[in-house]
Amino acid sequence: MDFFARQAKVRSSTRILVLLFALAVVAVVAAMDLSVFVLFGHPWLRANDLAAYQHRLMAWTTLAVLALIFGCAFYRIRSLAEGGCAVAEEVGGIPVPPDVASPQLMQLRNVVEEVAIASGMPVPDIYLMPNEPGINAFAAGYSASDAAMCVTQGCLDHLTRDELQGVIAHEFSHVLNGDMRLNIRLMGLLFGIMAISVIGRQFAWTSGYGDPESEAEKKVVGYLFGMGFIVIGSIGYFFGRIIQAAVARSRESLADASAVQFTRQTSGIAGALKKIAVTPWGSLLRAGNRHEVAHMMFGDVDAFNSWFSTHPPLMQRIRLLEPWFREQQLLELERATVRGGAGQGNAHTASENGVRPKKDLPPLEWPGGADTATAMAATAAVATAGATQAASTPDVATPDVALHESVQHAIAVRDSMPSSLMAATRQAETALTLALALAISEHEELRSRQRRLIADAFGDDVLAATEKLVADESTLSAVQRMPLIALALPALKQLPSGRLETLRETLDAIVGIDPQVELDDYCLVRLLRVYLREAAKPRGTPSAGQKKLPACAKSLSLACAVVAVYGSHDEALARRAWLVAMNQAFPGTAFQWQALPLEWQPRLDQALDDLDGLLPAAKEIVIQSLQGAIQADGVVTPTEQELLRVICASLHCPVPLQASAA
Repeated sequence: MDFFARQAKVRSSTRILVLLFALAVVAVVAAMDLSVFVLFGHPWLRANDLAAYQHRLMAWTTLAVLALIFGCAFYRIRSLAEGGCAVAEEVGGIPVPPDVASPQLMQLRNVVEEVAIASGMPVPDIYLMPNEPGINAFAAGYSASDAAMCVTQGCLDHLTRDELQGVIAHEFSHVLNGDMRLNIRLMGLLFGIMAISVIGRQFAWTSGYGDPESEAEKKVVGYLFGMGFIVIGSIGYFFGRIIQAAVARSRESLADASAVQFTRQTSGIAGALKKIAVTPWGSLLRAGNRHEVAHMMFGDVDAFNSWFSTHPPLMQRIRLLEPWFREQQLLELERATVRGGAGQGNAHTASENGVRPKKDLPPLEWPGGADTATAMAATAAVATAGATQAASTPDVATPDVALHESVQHAIAVRDSMPSSLMAATRQAETALTLALALAISEHEELRSRQRRLIADAFGDDVLAATEKLVADESTLSAVQRMPLIALALPALKQLPSGRLETLRETLDAIVGIDPQVELDDYCLVRLLRVYLREAAKPRGTPSAGQKKLPACAKSLSLACAVVAVYGSHDEALARRAWLVAMNQAFPGTAFQWQALPLEWQPRLDQALDDLDGLLPAAKEIVIQSLQGAIQADGVVTPTEQELLRVICASLHCPVPLQASAA
């Protein structure tokens, strides 16, 4: 899957969304203007200066309707300013704590953490919809740093671990491709154009209440007025559902194919789709506001008309993954569902501890063997996505190409973490001390000054707790440090805003205390700063930029110079690597080498913020150029890979965890 082509497609979807929304607004305004004109614009209602009266009437009606639509849309988007957590809680999701005891929830958390580490993204907040027996899930938020991953109880009850991993990988593809911000905007716009219908229902339902002696004529007028609003609002409802389906449906097959490339096996996501087809609830939701989030779910939330369906038909999705599959083969799985539910009573009745009994639903396998099925389905999925896979070293411009290897490596990296550090990632205050411990330098002179900064900012107790973790932190390999930050982010986000701000300031001071601070410490602090800044202000996360590459030539030159210097043994090799990168970005253009300044850290921060404003296609060239600098000497070191991961995270283009970096 070409990540940057996918981002460009999201931008195209945004433009289509704006166009369809504008058409919906024009239709609603025109219908309301016509209704008001028919009721109040006739000569017998106002004979004097009729034309001027009609013009004022239409103008005020248009302004009022526009104010209502855009006001409601703005209100809805503002109500979701907290990002993914707000969306998850609105549909009945409850947070899954880090220290869960339930085997089902532990498996869910492990799977989410594995895919997050493998894909180079922070671990999202995890939510469960406990009262939903259907198999469904969604990811919501403005960026990866404030994302929430929400699954239904049906996922935990019916899916195997591989199938759950396939569903989670599907949702991570939406995070990776930038679909989430569009999803939240769509929620707000849909609320705006459907607002008139909602107001009409309130008028119609309440017109019969009140004083029993009130005039029947007034009740009739109120009822008719409400019904008129409902009729006009139905135009907005129609357009809203069409927009929702148009924006969502085209992304689901691509997300399915991307999930195959995440996990490198089709039995997971295909098995989940099959179980949706045969379980009683399928992917349906009970939540009253389920239609509002239908476009971001893994499967259809209701029995939609084909016009309004937000997902392709199930069999179409399955056959894109497994071309050999036939609908008759679902009968075998359906019989297994019936056998698994026999003797368990009502499948939707909760057990004593609130968790429904799990049904054992074996996935269907390819008759010729699982390996053949995987190979055929992977080929079909990649072909469907329009992408090709390189046989050599994966290109960082397509970050999900090698994720099938990264998932297994992510499991090994997480399992090899010291237990004390893993425990520190689970609670807010211990995660704070972990972040400080990771940022402390190995040089004793710098370390003593950094300790004073920590004590001044947080007190001696936090300093003592930090020093206890420093010894364990020193045993970490280069490849373990950044995944540890990704694991700690959900706990760090639970800190009060004032304490988070103090942490950000302290981390900046720790790195800025001396130009001799190590590169890996700078990388950790830069990554933390990006994550915490975006988590604190989700709506402030920058969207896709508009700059072209020549406007950021100096910033790219500095970034390439940092990569070249820290990946080379001497200045001559560094210059050669830098020239390779710059010639790849600007072929035929002459550039003059400039030695890396002593205080390069703040300048690199500014350069990365500048590069983050580039168009997706320009970011692809930037990352390819950085890759060229890294590979110029034929050796890729863990330091170079981690520096690349930090730069890519700053550009909102994460790259997968590479096993070769271990």
